[in-house]
Amino acid sequence: MKFQVEILSTETIKPSSPTPDHLHHHKLSYLDQIQPPIFMPMVLFYPKEPDHNDLDLISIHEQRCSKIKTALSDTLVKFYPLAGRVHGTQYVDCNDEGAYYVEAKTDCKISDIINNPNPKDFNKFLPFELDAAHELPVCFQVTFFACGGMSIAMGMSHKVGDALSYFTFLNGLAAESRGEGNDIHPPEFVSDKYFPQKDLSGFYQHRSGIIKQNISTKRFVFDAPMVQAIRAKCIDMSRRSTRVEALSAFIWSRYIASCTGIQRDGVTTNATYTVSHAVNLRTRMEPPLPEYTFGNVTRTAIAVPPVPVDPKDGTLHGVVNHVREAIKQVDKEYIKKLQEGDEHLSFLRSLSEEVKRGEVVSFSFTSLCRFPIYDADFGWGKPVYVGSASFTFKNLVSFFDTNVGDGVEAWINLLEEDMEKFEADEELLKYVSPALSSKNAKASINC
Repeated sequence: MKFQVEILSTETIKPSSPTPDHLHHHKLSYLDQIQPPIFMPMVLFYPKEPDHNDLDLISIHEQRCSKIKTALSDTLVKFYPLAGRVHGTQYVDCNDEGAYYVEAKTDCKISDIINNPNPKDFNKFLPFELDAAHELPVCFQVTFFACGGMSIAMGMSHKVGDALSYFTFLNGLAAESRGEGNDIHPPEFVSDKYFPQKDLSGFYQHRSGIIKQNISTKRFVFDAPMVQAIRAKCIDMSRRSTRVEALSAFIWSRYIASCTGIQRDGVTTNATYTVSHAVNLRTRMEPPLPEYTFGNVTRTAIAVPPVPVDPKDGTLHGVVNHVREAIKQVDKEYIKKLQEGDEHLSFLRSLSEEVKRGEVVSFSFTSLCRFPIYDADFGWGKPVYVGSASFTFKNLVSFFDTNVGDGVEAWINLLEEDMEKFEADEELLKYVSPALSSKNAKASINC
């Protein structure tokens, strides 16, 4: 659908108290350094409350924005690097310049968006393009809908933190807004202690095979029965696959079949097709780091399943086993090499060159299933729907829990010509739910 978003105001929200002098220089870790300067986006939708009449809406919106801005100002004191400015790949100047904050309005209803979510529409609720995160660590946009509801969108630079850090800050902000900020454990900015900074001069920034192109982003919903059916295709004699393992294997196999022609036409290729999964290192370290350790404490496990995928018995367990083995190798010894030597950096250089030459075709997965994406209650209830946005990188899949039931949403970014083939794949369409995950939300809101 076509709709407009009009910017009403912009400002910079500064911390409510100054950052101490000894904390003004936040050194980026090695894992921060190698991240691309992109915003990680989420858009949270909050409907109009039933007892709010239209005459009260302006006052209610003003009150909510005031509460958000006050909470943001207070939360930035604890998350002080997010109020600073990123200087290349070296450090964050924690100078209290503040977070960028936008208020906007749109001529559509929330139900127009969430009853049939289009990823590209979600970008309109963010204040910047996703690849514009150069100096700014975090940005917000509050958008008011014609129905009286609102959205809160946050973009956080990948240079300063990973997905777990993102939700640590977002849900800490929501807790502050509802008066429970003291219940949140303060973050620890110690990642450089564990992953010391390296000299990246002359290094082509690795993007895990994700290359900026003309991209199509589509959302595919797998409801609980279809997820179970796909998991049944992945059964082997060891253990049952998880939802993410099974869906990753299935989506990758359908990409191979529909977009490369390897299975369909028996085409041979010299390219290596990889499956990459983001892995949280906090729980794999010795001793483990707490979840409130802020920064990029994540790396990718890279599997190389054989192609074509063996269609024997209709199972996918071979792909799952390769992925499991790759993730298993992200162990204490792997982390030790990551911390102590340049072996990983050399690997990234080599992989980056292979991707550029077309010798490696990378397919990346990141899962936010089981993440607290629906916990952000700012004092007026939890969001009725949460979505991401359309990235400008190819072969990237993000998984989210559906807002009802035990299904999974897959937001898939492919080259436009690949997406045309992929979304027409008959085997894929057998398992994609025609019902939208947000349909139950429609009955619960008047927006």
